[in-house]
Amino acid sequence: MSGNLAQRKHHLRSHEPAGSTSLDNKPTMKGSVMSVLVVLAFVAQNRLAGGQGHKSYDYTKYHTMDEISAWMNQMERENPDVVSSMIYGQTYEKRNITLLKIGFTSATPKKAVWMDCGIHAREWIAPAFCQHFVKEILGSYQTDPKVKMLFENLDFYITPVLNMDGYIYSWKDNTTRLWRKSRSPGTGDCTCIGTDLNRNFNANWGKAQAVTDFLVAHQNKLLCYLTIHSYGQQILVPYGHPNISAPNYDELMKVGRAAANAIKAVHGKSYKVGTPPDILYAFSGGSCDFARLTGIPYSFTFELRDEGKFSFILPEDQIQPTCEEVYQGAMSVINYIHDKNFRGSAITVTATLWTTLVASWISSANVF
Repeated sequence: MSGNLAQRKHHLRSHEPAGSTSLDNKPTMKGSVMSVLVVLAFVAQNRLAGGQGHKSYDYTKYHTMDEISAWMNQMERENPDVVSSMIYGQTYEKRNITLLKIGFTSATPKKAVWMDCGIHAREWIAPAFCQHFVKEILGSYQTDPKVKMLFENLDFYITPVLNMDGYIYSWKDNTTRLWRKSRSPGTGDCTCIGTDLNRNFNANWGKAQAVTDFLVAHQNKLLCYLTIHSYGQQILVPYGHPNISAPNYDELMKVGRAAANAIKAVHGKSYKVGTPPDILYAFSGGSCDFARLTGIPYSFTFELRDEGKFSFILPEDQIQPTCEEVYQGAMSVINYIHDKNFRGSAITVTATLWTTLVASWISSANVF
């Protein structure tokens, strides 16, 4: 019997594929664990090198203000060559209003894109999108020539949560979840708490004043103003007054429709495009209008999912698809504006991409 067993083992070893483990050399549990740890360490190192050390952060969940603030610090710490932070105001409850400035450093002034999220406290999907947007551009600028070109020619000023006081209050409990405004007290004999920041631009109200001061100070640099809200699935262009049109209204509508098409191509969601009076309702004092009035040529308000079923309580399982589609819409706007202002760079990148594709085709086809 022992002779037959020895022969069977020899037969099995002689038919084992190269590199396989024989019956006499079973890997130990310790060896397997060490192998897995080595692989994980290698993957982590690669992601850190690509500016993606924030992999452990869950972008499919809503996060508290403390978590978002820690995330902002992490983004700056892990991407020091392209990310810095800037405090540009203070809330009523004495919190610093901070933005992330993203882009390559330059010896000469650069044009810029502004993006703010969370101006209304209950619209949690908006800060989630700002975080997703930052993750995507930081994760791709080293490998995507188009995003790299954006970093070279533009700076991004991104405020993940503008209405910090209100946002924190909306997390207090179920009774405060739908809080919209800031937490500043009313004026005079008014005992009401809170101001709707998006109805009081250019009216000297705390956080709104911080943004207006920044926009005015940087109006010659800013090419685009994007403010992210929910809900309704809309892209709004100036103005909120029914009898006033932006001087570049036709172009704004063209760019907005292209963004809506880019959004729909991702998950099939339709976004309406137009002025507030045309597709929503008339109002004044909005940040989008103020930005256009200061001379920023391209100003848009994105109203994210959904169309009313969940309204401001958008389930977490819709965070990722919402962010994926709106990222494409926002990039459609940004790329249009960039290419219009930096035509030479756009042509160079297109040529580079074409050369790369042709070289890849020749290599794979073995033409020569």
